[in-house]
Amino acid sequence: MRFAVFGAGAVGGYFGARLAQAGHDVTFIARGDHLNAIQTRGLRVVTPEYEFQVNPARATDDPARVGPVDTVILGVKAWQVETAARAMGSLIGPETMVLPLQNGVDAVPRLTNVLGPGPVIGGVCRIVSTLDGPGVIRHLGADPFVAFGELENQTTPRIQRLYSAWGEASGVTAQIAGDIHAAIWQKFIMIASWSGLGAITRSPIGIFRSLPETRSMLVAALKEILSVAQANHIGLPDDSVSATLAFMDSIPAASTASMQRDIMAGRPSELADQNGAVVRLGEQAGLATPVNTFIYHSLLPLEMQARDQQFA
Repeated sequence: MRFAVFGAGAVGGYFGARLAQAGHDVTFIARGDHLNAIQTRGLRVVTPEYEFQVNPARATDDPARVGPVDTVILGVKAWQVETAARAMGSLIGPETMVLPLQNGVDAVPRLTNVLGPGPVIGGVCRIVSTLDGPGVIRHLGADPFVAFGELENQTTPRIQRLYSAWGEASGVTAQIAGDIHAAIWQKFIMIASWSGLGAITRSPIGIFRSLPETRSMLVAALKEILSVAQANHIGLPDDSVSATLAFMDSIPAASTASMQRDIMAGRPSELADQNGAVVRLGEQAGLATPVNTFIYHSLLPLEMQARDQQFA
């Protein structure tokens, strides 16, 4: 299959590199020093067990030079989705799928608002990875996983083709989601809680999941998000909180979430799309979300500073 990775950072770059390693035609849409490094030295992926290089690697900062592809893997940050959607028109043909891998629950509606529902499918991934310098992605933990599906949850020929392509990529477990909306929210429960607690405590997951005081905050945050999901008619199982906790307990203790790392580094983050989204959707449903509200409001001044926004 022919892929374009729009946003070839720690997440999009990793999955695109695995597909390229499997022999698929992959173009990385990147910019700056990262783009230059990929064009000149290829894309290097360092895993806990070994490393590999995609070289030569096709990369550009101009989607118009690529042409229509079978699948666009969208790896930009959540707040960049609409801008990316407006820039990817030349990549989209009659059968193109746009696979968003953002944290949060707003990527699909943002994409459909710009592109219409036709090309957009739902997607979710799990991986702990960082951009370890221009042209270098480091996989730190969590078995790489991607799930996807049509927005109406039917298994179409194009979804089957995509599943077959992922099946050829080593180092990645792929799944056609039975209910893609539930899958997106299942990750949202974990990542928003992890990101929020990590950012507010400035601690890796091994610390705040172990201290009784912060673990109780974590459990409360998870329960709030589950309640918001259920209020929005998302079909999550009742054991979602305990299952998510069990998964979080299995993550390497030194791991941090990308939102947490951005906030701690003074960069713009996905705060509004994670804990802020919990607060917003809770208010719309008439539900109180006190822990997520505390996290969101406490981190908001830092987010505003990172975005050079003026205080009232």
